[in-house]
Amino acid sequence: MSEPRETTGAPSHPLCEELLPVTRRALAHRLATAQAQGRAPSLAAAVSRGGEVVWTGARSGVEEDGPDENTQYRIGSITKTFTAVLVMRLRDEGVLDLSDPLERHLPDTRVGHLTLAQLLSHTGGLAAETPGPWWERSPATLRPELSDVLGDQPLRHPAGHRHHYSNPGYALLGSLVEAVRRAPWHEVLRREVLTPLGLHRTGPRPEEPYATGWAVHPWADALQAEPVQDHGLMAAAGQLWSTAADLARFAGFLLRGDERVLGAESVREMRVPYAPAAAGDWSRTYGLGVALTRQHGRSLSGHSGSLPGYLAALWMCEEEDLTAVVLANCTSGPAPETVAADLIRTVADAEPLFPQPWRPLPEVDPALLEVAGPWYWGTQVIGVRVRAGGALELAPLSGTGRRSLFRPEGDGTWTGLEGYYAGERLEAVRRSDGSVSHLDVGSFVFTRAPYDPQAPVPGGVDPRGWHGLPQA
Repeated sequence: MSEPRETTGAPSHPLCEELLPVTRRALAHRLATAQAQGRAPSLAAAVSRGGEVVWTGARSGVEEDGPDENTQYRIGSITKTFTAVLVMRLRDEGVLDLSDPLERHLPDTRVGHLTLAQLLSHTGGLAAETPGPWWERSPATLRPELSDVLGDQPLRHPAGHRHHYSNPGYALLGSLVEAVRRAPWHEVLRREVLTPLGLHRTGPRPEEPYATGWAVHPWADALQAEPVQDHGLMAAAGQLWSTAADLARFAGFLLRGDERVLGAESVREMRVPYAPAAAGDWSRTYGLGVALTRQHGRSLSGHSGSLPGYLAALWMCEEEDLTAVVLANCTSGPAPETVAADLIRTVADAEPLFPQPWRPLPEVDPALLEVAGPWYWGTQVIGVRVRAGGALELAPLSGTGRRSLFRPEGDGTWTGLEGYYAGERLEAVRRSDGSVSHLDVGSFVFTRAPYDPQAPVPGGVDPRGWHGLPQA
């Protein structure tokens, strides 16, 4: 049995220092516990902060030397996130729109009415799996055509009504990429994503060193090797092999973007909830190729994966600028999703992220200072703060209220970027003398005083103004 391995990086992120020894030990202990209690032949993991790997660890019970952060494992459905990136690239290039029906780009599938967004978010109502035998353990030659992947009854639910995870849906997206790019899915992936991001240990086939996939007997400490199948048309749903180091780098890309692949706005869009949450479970939902959850009071995004002989999980925590990857070479047992979330919690709790230092803006438009400060929507007080680039931030100063960041449009208006006001227009309405009368925020009138009689408050205000109420 190998001893637990751990390494630390030398992070260059200005707010990211090397993890404390007590934190590194806690991470190694969590991984060792997961391997022992989950009866996993091996586990490999990596934690990053600020885009830099700050810890890696591995634990093995079957190999003397054991794995490390560069050992390949199959990553199952984390492959779907890679496929989603390819589709988002086509969208950003203007080749397609996510609202397009599939048949516009991939005809003759019998489910061509489904939109690309529905396929990305598993809201198209497609079946969870292909017709039998189980595609993950059987040869791809049994499914040479998309009709074999979809079967005679491909739909289980009306499109757009619920989140129903579908492996065939991502087979369709992989075929769409091939049809539009006129090249095999894995070649497009290599050229457009893996090579630019430096993911040289990620691909559709294993390359030494890689971990053998095992099935562990549920009632005895015995194991047997699992078959390794090529997935053919299902490759875009779960074919890839990768390493803890490569997936840590990929997770950093999913948080920050990379203009060579996808910009920050597009990867952020992937992390926005698109699918409705399941009834009774508001802690989990799905974006565009990215799963979303809340654990330990923190929002996490990422994906998990499983194939016979392998388990994988990748989580990102934007608020703490942390990512964690956990890989295992067994069919069931150690729950990598839970372990990865625990690794994030361990670092976040022990070493919370330092805030960015406050700095004054390099320049401020005096006209914006007229808009800054307290405003009232009726009696609710709202603070307006000037941000970099002429942006405005609205936030309630007490009680309940709606917060949003607004982007300047250059014509005296701003557009909301988040929350209730996303896409809504904010205008500073001026009097004839040029002074600001009020704010129009999506038709709501914000005034400098509560129910200001000089402002066009919808419905008017009590002509008596503010007054007391005599006691009986």
